[in-house]
Amino acid sequence: MISVCLVDDQTLVRQGIRSLLELTDDIRVAAECGDGANAVETIPRVKPDVVLLDLRMPGMSGLDVLNALAARNQLPPTIILTTFDDDQLVLSGLKAGARGYLLKDVSLDQLVEAVKTVAAGGSLVAPVVTQRLLAGVGRIQNQFSSLDQPDPLTERETEILRLMAGGYSNKEIANSLGVAEGTVKNHVSNILSKLGVRDRTRAVLKALELGIV
Repeated sequence: MISVCLVDDQTLVRQGIRSLLELTDDIRVAAECGDGANAVETIPRVKPDVVLLDLRMPGMSGLDVLNALAARNQLPPTIILTTFDDDQLVLSGLKAGARGYLLKDVSLDQLVEAVKTVAAGGSLVAPVVTQRLLAGVGRIQNQFSSLDQPDPLTERETEILRLMAGGYSNKEIANSLGVAEGTVKNHVSNILSKLGVRDRTRAVLKALELGIV
């Protein structure tokens, strides 16, 4: 059973997402938070498998929540809840440690798949929203730390990076390629090192920006 914490200041949004998740057999809502301060207090205590986090909240924003929990090493796998006008904010959220993002009008199938993907160690950085985020690099200040000219990737590393961009976990990539999960983990570590980034999300964003995938 995957436990989820919902963080959104809009009661209707939380109720809507809870109603969708209650239709599944293997996901449960462990906690709800209506503001950022409550989230920072509740999430370390409840220890959910996945957090669904709104970025735009009065007082302590979702971005503040990400930064506060990450600073304490208490940030669970987190999915940003966003709208189409949050480009810069979404990139800031990814930079702060979020695993990906969903639009607030997400369907049940998309929501369930996203929660399961992130709970399994995958990321959500390849939907159409990502293409929109990176379509205007000059317009969006993409300032996450990375190397300007990364070392070239091998053919296998590029293949794995493309699967990472599809949101697949290490286990799913290993099954797809017919190799051990440990082998994939080693490749992922090499990819992060060559791109000069510290996590999978930044690796995919950097690869998209450079046109590698």
